[in-house]
Amino acid sequence: MRIIKAQKYCKYLLLAFGLISLGTSSAKIPPYKNTSLSFEKRTEDLVSRMTLAEKVEIVRYDSPAIPRLGIPAHNFWNECLHGVARSGRATVFPQAIGMASMWDSNEMFTIANAISDEARAKHHEYASRGKRGIYQGLTYWTPNINIFRDPRWGRGMETYGEDPYLTGELAVPFIKGLQGDDSKYYKLIATAKHFAVHSGPESTRHSFDVWPNDYDMAETYTPHFKKTVTDAKVYSVMCAYQSFRGAPCCGNKFLEGMLRNQWGFKGYIVSDCWAIRDFYEKKGHHIVATPQEAAAMAIKSGTDLNCGDTYIHLAEAVKQGLVTEKELDVSVKRIILARMKLGQFDPQEMVKYSKIPYSVVDSKEHQTLADDAARKSIVLLKNNNNLLPLSKNVKKVAVIGPNADDLEVLLGNYNGYPTHPKTPLTGLREKLPNAEVTFAQGCQLAEKLPYFTAVPTDYLYTDATMQQKGLKADYYNNSNWKGAAVHSRIDKNVNFIWRTTPPFKDLKYDHFSVKWSGVLVPPVTGEYALGGEGFSGFNLYVNDKLISQWNDIHHPRKLYELMTLEAGKAYNIRLEYTQNNTEYSIMRFLWDTPKPNLKQEAIELAKSSDVVILCMGLSPLLEGEEMPVKVEGFSGGDRLDIKLPNTQTDLIREIQKLGKPTVLVLLNGSALAFNWENENIPAIVEAWYPGQGGGKAIADVLFGDYNPAGRLPLTFYKSIDQIPAFTEYDMTGKTYRYFKGEPLYEFGYGLSYSTFEYALKNVPSTIKAGENIKVTAEVKNTGKLDGDEVIELYVSLPDSKLKTAIRSLQGFKRIHLKAGEVKEVEFELKPIQISARNNDNFAVVEAGTVQISVGGKQPDAKSIASRQVVQQNIQVTGNTYYIQE
Repeated sequence: MRIIKAQKYCKYLLLAFGLISLGTSSAKIPPYKNTSLSFEKRTEDLVSRMTLAEKVEIVRYDSPAIPRLGIPAHNFWNECLHGVARSGRATVFPQAIGMASMWDSNEMFTIANAISDEARAKHHEYASRGKRGIYQGLTYWTPNINIFRDPRWGRGMETYGEDPYLTGELAVPFIKGLQGDDSKYYKLIATAKHFAVHSGPESTRHSFDVWPNDYDMAETYTPHFKKTVTDAKVYSVMCAYQSFRGAPCCGNKFLEGMLRNQWGFKGYIVSDCWAIRDFYEKKGHHIVATPQEAAAMAIKSGTDLNCGDTYIHLAEAVKQGLVTEKELDVSVKRIILARMKLGQFDPQEMVKYSKIPYSVVDSKEHQTLADDAARKSIVLLKNNNNLLPLSKNVKKVAVIGPNADDLEVLLGNYNGYPTHPKTPLTGLREKLPNAEVTFAQGCQLAEKLPYFTAVPTDYLYTDATMQQKGLKADYYNNSNWKGAAVHSRIDKNVNFIWRTTPPFKDLKYDHFSVKWSGVLVPPVTGEYALGGEGFSGFNLYVNDKLISQWNDIHHPRKLYELMTLEAGKAYNIRLEYTQNNTEYSIMRFLWDTPKPNLKQEAIELAKSSDVVILCMGLSPLLEGEEMPVKVEGFSGGDRLDIKLPNTQTDLIREIQKLGKPTVLVLLNGSALAFNWENENIPAIVEAWYPGQGGGKAIADVLFGDYNPAGRLPLTFYKSIDQIPAFTEYDMTGKTYRYFKGEPLYEFGYGLSYSTFEYALKNVPSTIKAGENIKVTAEVKNTGKLDGDEVIELYVSLPDSKLKTAIRSLQGFKRIHLKAGEVKEVEFELKPIQISARNNDNFAVVEAGTVQISVGGKQPDAKSIASRQVVQQNIQVTGNTYYIQE
């Protein structure tokens, strides 16, 4: 009896998804449901059965179900920049710029494979509960491979740095790890973004028109995109907000032609979110008058999928003759084919990835991988007199700085939510259980940027009588405080991170609301920052005035108001929280109190300690995507300057005067100028936004349990005065390839606790134009510690009269060497890698000198003399060789 019921249940499931039909034999199954046919034939059949209205639904990012055809709902919007993002619990790896600092293609694949395992497992768990909304699908808008051409760009942290070769070599394995290795089905669909030339400023991205020259297009802005298409077979590309040479990128036939006709791209193009709306809005490009015209223009230019709401006007656009249904069909078929390739129209037992268990999500194995990635991403910038590694026998350690115990700087942006994140303070305390490890904030990260903590119970009361501490709390079983509260109680304070555990068992974790009320009585008079952090929304009222509000399905954000409060005075507080279908429940009532003695407290702590560890840098509260930042020196997510904020430098100067052994740990997403610190602080470490394992990784490096080998993926300049304007897209004078000044720290730089020597073997002295060059390098660990080394190969053309870079990275490998061990590493350079560009912008190999440099950094006189870098000139003979691109 149970077997019969189970068979009926399976039959009903298949009926629900349109995979079988009642009363028909298998011979009468429509072709699009016939799994023995090719995806292409099934797609043709399915699209032929669709109405115009249904086709319009298919090219929306939030595509609804079409029950009569068995098409399930699918939301294309997902992110996994450094872990499954905005979808509740997930393993969080270092931010993309940190992963780039690993210079490790193999690790990139391993990380991406772990991320895609978690993504698949989460999707099938959601689908089992009938959930097919945003951040629950199988199409991911990752990776961001734009070139970080200027350190002021707030989104540069999302990229793999300033070099197109490094970016391409890291993006390819990452995409392969996301998309999987099955011959029939994609594990996920990855998206290379943002095509093309997108790299800030954030404030003008919806209207800016960029006109890069042909040389920069070929050498900087497109080669890595081409590599993701030709080598990684990426199945989705996202077009950028800005215009390219007079036409918006998402309405640009030239860019589509480059992708499809020149490079052979077979997948679909998706717009950046609401980018097509910019076509007709006055504050955007404003090149057409109506949404119908915008939708038609985008479809005709090859943008198949709309993140936004403009494509709902496509049916009307067809009626107006702005676009034909046949033209629309091209995009509809691309989208349906992609969904076919994900296995959405087939029994799930046919798709091997559907069997990945949910237990992989933030599993111990993935946590270990995140720890390993964080260690690999750390760059040792300075280590005078071998101050590092520190001794574990130290008795008193002062951990000072606003980034020492802040979860935000671990996670960066576009992040998930790990189970056990570790800040630097936590990592150091765990590393030194027998030492006294104490903390002082010391300063604000930047002027007027609050350092938030939850408002303590001591200053909260249920009413103005101040008889009972805490706040009155009413909990509702809906998302908008309707009806009577189902639970009421007194909460000591509001500092809740529920995640997917509801506050009461009879509430749904993703669908409830709360109201708190009472009074706040400040301890001292002065300027406070009052605010909240809630997901998916909150309203904060002080004396019945709304001072802070957030309502967003994408991510929580700390919002606040600066206000003067009087000591002992009761301020009425009302805080309303709503949780509406997001996978991470959090509500915190936050403040930053007047702290006139921050610096002195830190100095006194440092005086009584044996070692000082300063945790400084930036924060995702300051740099990021189109942000409402109210801090001097920052604008819209971008930076107006690249120097370390004065609040930090002032404190560091005072600490340095004490003469204590001092280490500066920087946590940030972009290059910083810290000239005074570099001259005066003996040890400096760059840790980026290191992910959930960041605190443990920093402690491992500082105390010698890991030998650092990270390398900078971008140039650290001394000042913005060294580089052209942010809005200048000509690459002259920017990045290590074209910058002729002296940087603070160069691209590819990074120290180790070991030393390494190089030699070249069997490198030819001459080749004919058009031949490959094989390069073998011998690397020896001449130090006393085992450790990784990153071998970097650069090419220069010192005799060329054509346009070329000063030098270009054309090979790298990360290897592990025991103390005293010698290994050989082989590279093979293709003609394109030793080419220059002639006046017609053709890549050519001419007769002349090719200089090969191999070592642990870029070449200079000192590194060559110490054999940290070795060089050889190769003479190219014969006629000019033209490269087919």
